[in-house]
Amino acid sequence: MGGVALDVDSGGVKAPDGGWGWAVLAGCFVITGFSYAFPKAVSVFFKELIREFGVGYSDTAWISSILLAMLYGTGPLCSVLVNRFGCRPVMMVGGLFASLGMVLASFSTSIIHIYLTTGVITGLGLALNFQPSLIMLNRYFNEKRPLANGLSAAGSPVALCCLSPLGQVLQYQYGWRGGFLILGGLLLNCCVCGALMKPLVAPKTTKDKALEQAAGDGAKGPETKKKPKAKLLDFSVFKDRGFVIYTVAASIMVLGLFVPPVFVVSYAKELGYEDTKSALLLTILGFIDIFARPLCGVIAGLKWVRPRCVYLFSFAMLFNGTTDLIGSQAKDYTTLVVFCIFFGVSYGMVGALQFEVLMAIVGTEKFSSAIGLVLLMEAIAVLVGPPGAGRLLDTTKKYMFVFLLAGCEVVLSAIVLATCNFLCIKKSPTPADTFESITMKDDTKMEGISNSIAMENEEHRGSEPEPEKEVKEDVAEEEKVKPEFVNSQEGEKFLTEAQQNGGGSPSPETSMLK
Repeated sequence: MGGVALDVDSGGVKAPDGGWGWAVLAGCFVITGFSYAFPKAVSVFFKELIREFGVGYSDTAWISSILLAMLYGTGPLCSVLVNRFGCRPVMMVGGLFASLGMVLASFSTSIIHIYLTTGVITGLGLALNFQPSLIMLNRYFNEKRPLANGLSAAGSPVALCCLSPLGQVLQYQYGWRGGFLILGGLLLNCCVCGALMKPLVAPKTTKDKALEQAAGDGAKGPETKKKPKAKLLDFSVFKDRGFVIYTVAASIMVLGLFVPPVFVVSYAKELGYEDTKSALLLTILGFIDIFARPLCGVIAGLKWVRPRCVYLFSFAMLFNGTTDLIGSQAKDYTTLVVFCIFFGVSYGMVGALQFEVLMAIVGTEKFSSAIGLVLLMEAIAVLVGPPGAGRLLDTTKKYMFVFLLAGCEVVLSAIVLATCNFLCIKKSPTPADTFESITMKDDTKMEGISNSIAMENEEHRGSEPEPEKEVKEDVAEEEKVKPEFVNSQEGEKFLTEAQQNGGGSPSPETSMLK
């Protein structure tokens, strides 16, 4: 978490940061919208289900809870399937499951059937689409990944603004059974999004082509090492301190993050405002959220911000928690509108950064396993958070305490993430430190090499024959003779003629001069 991991997938293919990646981003946008907005959109049909099966509101609320539990809790299963079969096949099957669940739900005769079809089957199908889409987005984008994450996360508020009114129209025109059947057909678009997830393939080099040609001709090419099989679920991510800190902080955050959107409409009704005006608060929150996520992605992609995206994520959580604490004191509709505006900004920042930070911590290779394990931990918090807030509301009868609890939980998660990251994660070495360590290593290596050469020379000298010593003595005597004639022209002539005569006696003229 202290530094950003290098994004190179298991195949060693560099992220293209564009090209077909934009089609992958479009598919991820749709999948994210379905995954997060569908559990809320289904709640439009709750009144009809209560009338049809004679159950209470709490019974129908389990449909959305089971959907969310399947979306988060099946994370490890999705990781295993992706590591075994790849993202595209898993998403195609997930789209069929999501559609099949809603189609079967339209023929249900009891609320239990709705739990099994809409909750379990459709929830599993959405989970099999959501996680692989994020994995593919991580593989296709590196430099532009923060922006890509922000744009894909914007699918959630956009889909919520579209699916909720669509659900109301379908219920009015065709009833809940016809509405479920049409929504099931709409979920088949998940298969189309899955088809867009084309796996990255490394371009073939000349060497690879030569090996293929040799194999085709029946010749034996050079032996290549077999790649070890990838782990279906890599638990080694827990050895990374940054991942552990992120998982703990994210689990605490989820306890309170989803509470205000669930209770803000009821809060407005409690203050005496009509249903339509109260429901408008969610529309305001979602509209602000649409623009906050891409904008936060742009900010997170700045060169001086991206290496510190963990602290930006901590700030987003702190901002969100503080908004909850202040919003708990709202006494009129205007104050609630202001609360929804600021909550929409902070909620969008958290949504845009949560998976970007996780990708930066673990890198592409381990992301498929890491996201599954994180979602499993968050599933527990999702099941505990809103029901716990509801129980607090039943006890105190005041929404103020619900918002205060949610704010404290989110603020605590921000403090845990920022302080633990600052204190427990070692900072990466500066370029000067790196250069110094490399120089010291090189000096040590050179010193060791010189010592070994000296030892070899000593051994070699010990084994030299005696005639070699005589040659050295002759050379030494010759060196002693040379200095006598260095400063005189006669000496230079004497040496020159001696060399020309093959080392014989000097010429008569030279002897006379001497």
